[in-house]
Amino acid sequence: MNVKVLFFANLRETLGVASDTVRLPPGIDTAGALRDMIAARGEPWSALVTTKNLRVAVNQQMVGPDAPVKAGDEVAFFPPVTGG
Repeated sequence: MNVKVLFFANLRETLGVASDTVRLPPGIDTAGALRDMIAARGEPWSALVTTKNLRVAVNQQMVGPDAPVKAGDEVAFFPPVTGG
């Protein structure tokens, strides 16, 4: 069961990648669990849990960490951004 994970803004710069395909092991079925699993890779991935106010979207819909994630989903993580 794979999901495509996208990283935006300075999070993408910190990680050095814009996207990743992640195989979901049993028990990883929410956006928050996916975030924690990726962060457990260590530096620089731990930025996923240390970035304040990290936002997440599943299939281009803003969601909370308890949102379900299933095979084929697109999950995007991004820090709050400002602009004008």
